[in-house]
Amino acid sequence: ADGNEKKIWIAISANMALTIGQVIGGIVSGSLSLIADAVHNFSDAASLILAALAIRIGRKPADQKKTFGYKRAETIAALINLTTLVLIGIYLIAEAFQRFFEPQAIHGWVVVIVAGFAFAVDLWTAILTYAQSKNSMNMRAVFLHNLTDALASIGVIIAGLSIYLFGWLWMDAAMTLLIAGYILWHGLHELPNVIHLLMNGAPDNINIQDVIQAMQKEDGVENVHHVHIWRMDEQRNALEAHIVIKENSQLDPLKEKLKALLDQEFSIGHSTLEFEHKRCSTAC
Repeated sequence: ADGNEKKIWIAISANMALTIGQVIGGIVSGSLSLIADAVHNFSDAASLILAALAIRIGRKPADQKKTFGYKRAETIAALINLTTLVLIGIYLIAEAFQRFFEPQAIHGWVVVIVAGFAFAVDLWTAILTYAQSKNSMNMRAVFLHNLTDALASIGVIIAGLSIYLFGWLWMDAAMTLLIAGYILWHGLHELPNVIHLLMNGAPDNINIQDVIQAMQKEDGVENVHHVHIWRMDEQRNALEAHIVIKENSQLDPLKEKLKALLDQEFSIGHSTLEFEHKRCSTAC
């Protein structure tokens, strides 16, 4: 495993240990917000495991059955993780509302101690992954997960202190709602991007009309049509298009120019170009 993958497995170990501690603390103290934070940490650990496995699968080279390779395994893992995250958020909101109507005895000092430990672990794993997050989208997601977990732990600490000092049992349900709201926001915010990629959607930063106009400005190009642009995975963009060429155009040099243009100006490294003469452009 490379350095990034090792960091992921260390973060997984820390989150799994923290989840067990938080569940035990939540059961002992009776705190739903602590269990909610534990569920969030467990979902993070599970998503990291799935992400790490997907990274390994994604390294497999293309073969006769998967001619584009296995890189989209990471996208499928993200879809599973985010869908699970949304379901967890909905469940926690339902449980929190029930606690508002049926409050239970909570040992605030246990909540504070366990949440304080959770904050330390989350902050440590965030620091652990910070350096790698600058150059890797995957590691940046890991870093943001742990950073926001640390912020959620602060919320649980506030709830525990409120219960211990003032007897505000409702703070536990209120903080659970906030944590569940964050989980839902995160899941629903990222889910459309994953679905867009799986649906072969065009990259957000590429305008198809700009690509067509840039290609048509090249000498020898009469018209560009039947253009399809999609993301093969998070790092690679692809294009296919029909190019109507002018009379006496040199095909090979023109093809090299267009492919270089697509790569340098639009970060489209995989392009399939079908060249046509003007007389057959409407029928081809």
